[in-house]
Amino acid sequence: MTALDCDVLVIGGGIVGMSTAYAITRAAPGTRVTVLEKEAGPARHQTGRNSGVIHSGIYYRPGSLKARFAVRGAAEMVKFCAEHGIPHEVTGKLIVATERSELPRLHGLVQRGRENGIPVRELGPAQIAEYEPWVRGLAAIHVGTTGVCDFGAVTARLARLAQDAGASVRYGAQVRTIGRRPSAVAVRTADGTVLRARALVNCAGLHCDHVARLAGDDPGMRIVPFRGEYYELAPSRASLVNGLVYPVPDPAFPFLGVHLTRGIDGGVHIGPNAVPALAREGYAWRTVRPQELVGTLAYPGSWRIARRHWRYGAGELRRSLSKRAFTDAVRRLLPDVTADDLIAAPAGVRAQAVLPDGTLVDDFLISQSPRIVHVLNAPSPAATASLPIGREVARRVLETLRTESRG
Repeated sequence: MTALDCDVLVIGGGIVGMSTAYAITRAAPGTRVTVLEKEAGPARHQTGRNSGVIHSGIYYRPGSLKARFAVRGAAEMVKFCAEHGIPHEVTGKLIVATERSELPRLHGLVQRGRENGIPVRELGPAQIAEYEPWVRGLAAIHVGTTGVCDFGAVTARLARLAQDAGASVRYGAQVRTIGRRPSAVAVRTADGTVLRARALVNCAGLHCDHVARLAGDDPGMRIVPFRGEYYELAPSRASLVNGLVYPVPDPAFPFLGVHLTRGIDGGVHIGPNAVPALAREGYAWRTVRPQELVGTLAYPGSWRIARRHWRYGAGELRRSLSKRAFTDAVRRLLPDVTADDLIAAPAGVRAQAVLPDGTLVDDFLISQSPRIVHVLNAPSPAATASLPIGREVARRVLETLRTESRG
């Protein structure tokens, strides 16, 4: 039998992949782990291009993986940052209703928060002003466990901890082919290197469905990329926002709407909206990858989303193409803002799993096949929940190794 290079190969060097590698080394010291990341460093995509919010878990269906992992993960993330000297702050946040039609949904979030074990305080207009003097709304809730941190720094620290425990991290290692044998999984990277392992973990984020198909598995979904575009407040206007301010989300979508986030650097990010991206890594309208775009357009689920949610999509597209329209969305929460106060900031792309019937996968999605664990849907709040997600993936892959050893 050909010698194996390691026990577990992890594809993807974002926060979920690095958390998985870290969790494996903690749960089973001596397990040989290799992380393959196609970029020159960690956290170059979803992890490093979000708003840096440590989510409380208030939005998610009680009992779901998102609810359980976000609530647990938020507390663990704050503790991890404190222990390792990573910039963070527990700021709390407001979720603000600006129209009467939103009040029932706001009350529903209060109930959901309580079901998920999250402390929630209901506020009237005067109490909103105590937290955020420049924000206007009919009612709000305050969620005290929400915070902000530097998820890129968290990912780099997880990588270092995994390496200190014996793991190997290879950057610039794009996986091109995956081969499976009864006793091993082999991958070939773009430079021709072949690595063999007893098991493989797919944490490829924006490319996770492609990696699943490379392995010969039908993921049963497709990643449809949505670009989230951000602005930031001009420094002279940053005092308009003290902490985190969110609108009441539409329950039909996994997107939270344009919100205000004072980051750990003191700057205030505003966004994101959510528009279809023209490439998996399409951070600007000019970034088009024809093969990826054709794949998205040929997928039945994409058209079914468009037919079902065209009104919502048209509004998001309008805010993408018109700074004035984006400003109007912000002014619902922050009336004193003008278009001149907004400065364009780097965008992110959300890897959203979509089923063939057009359903947006709402929960984290982890699947398994012989010797492989696939993380197929891990958008927000995956960064918040990354430590428990990593442990769950580690548990599954280590059980695979134990089953093989018994066999």
